[in-house]
Amino acid sequence: MSPASITVQICSVAELGDEARALQQEDQPPQEYLNLLVEKGHLQDAVRFLAYALPKREAVWWAWVCARRAAGAEPAPNIKASLDATESWVAQPTDENRRAAMSAAEAAEAGTPAGCAGMAAFFSGGSMAPPGAQAVPPGPYLTSKAVAVAVILAAVAGEPEETPANFRTSVEQGVDVVKRIQLW
Repeated sequence: MSPASITVQICSVAELGDEARALQQEDQPPQEYLNLLVEKGHLQDAVRFLAYALPKREAVWWAWVCARRAAGAEPAPNIKASLDATESWVAQPTDENRRAAMSAAEAAEAGTPAGCAGMAAFFSGGSMAPPGAQAVPPGPYLTSKAVAVAVILAAVAGEPEETPANFRTSVEQGVDVVKRIQLW
């Protein structure tokens, strides 16, 4: 698949804003498009683009990194438990760890970066139904959506004046993941 077609494919599912979509050019490699999103200040769209571009495990790891940063040095017990469970799934993506991440995410709540990161792990595969019930696979983009929400919530978790810098740091961390796994 050509780099330009990768960009088109990601943009077709990543729920980007109209202004961000208008920046997409023919034959544009993903990294070039991502750089343009950041340059033009479409930071939430840059997060969404990365969340949909990364493989699920790496995307959850990125969400975890951002959620961990937002949680601070001494997170509340439910937030810490969700971060720990999500980290366990990233280290060993077993069904048991996936379900544990969801249980902890529910306790942390979906409106928190840690809760969304745990939900992203749960949505990564397997079944959403209880063990022993007929399998109900998660939708193909639920992990990406939860990752994007986790990273966005983490970026806006601090003081309002810190939000742009938090977004840039988050995007830089996502790009670092892309480089480490040699995605593009």
